[in-house]
Amino acid sequence: MIANEVKKTWAEGGTTIGLWMSTPDVAAAEQLATVGYDYLCLDLQHGLLDYSAVPSMLQAMRTTSVPLARAPWNEPGIIGKLLDAGTMGVIIPMVNSPEEAEAAVRACRYAPQGSRSWGPARAASALGGGYHADANSQIACIPMIETRQAVEQLDQILDVEGIDAVYVGPADLSISYGLPPATDHPDSAVYQEALSKIVELSNARSIVPGIHSTPAMTAKRVEQGFRMVTATSNLLAQLAGARSALAQVRGEDGDESGASMY
Repeated sequence: MIANEVKKTWAEGGTTIGLWMSTPDVAAAEQLATVGYDYLCLDLQHGLLDYSAVPSMLQAMRTTSVPLARAPWNEPGIIGKLLDAGTMGVIIPMVNSPEEAEAAVRACRYAPQGSRSWGPARAASALGGGYHADANSQIACIPMIETRQAVEQLDQILDVEGIDAVYVGPADLSISYGLPPATDHPDSAVYQEALSKIVELSNARSIVPGIHSTPAMTAKRVEQGFRMVTATSNLLAQLAGARSALAQVRGEDGDESGASMY
């Protein structure tokens, strides 16, 4: 099985920068996979694509970016299908307890580490020989930490064996603390303390802290210690580029920040 370059970078202490795919656009996936992002993540939770679009998008992405997917929920059936299609890691929403973290790990791993069912319909050929022998070590299991409940149980969640990274959903984390959905709340001490806690406790266990971000926020997140940072999405990059082009034509200042993410 080919090496998961994202996990390799993490093991070497490096940081990975990714791009979110929010639409079932094969041509966009093919081109964006060549840009240089460390990973492209297909979003099946809030994105406008479902599983039927995944195999063709993965085929188009067979270049340098590691293919990840965000599952619609912490459910073993869809997690297994995303892995069988050839994704090399799954981001799993709303993991709020150690029991839910254990379920996420089981869905990503073959026995004895987990309970994933055998049947890598595309993955076995697309990702090279030796899939069964290598899948448990190469596939990234990435639970999302996006609620106050999850932060309060973070020690127990991170103690679950088999987690490679955790991924902060800043908008849902905001809501759970009684704040409006946003990429950041610089004036909220409790919100900033939650982010610091996620980074600190993850690093203490050699688990990679990740977060959803924007181009303007990415440098700050890396400075804070996040080592898996999604900088933008295909929709936001397209919108920012179109706005910038129009502003350039009109002789105005364009906004290329992609300021709104979910």
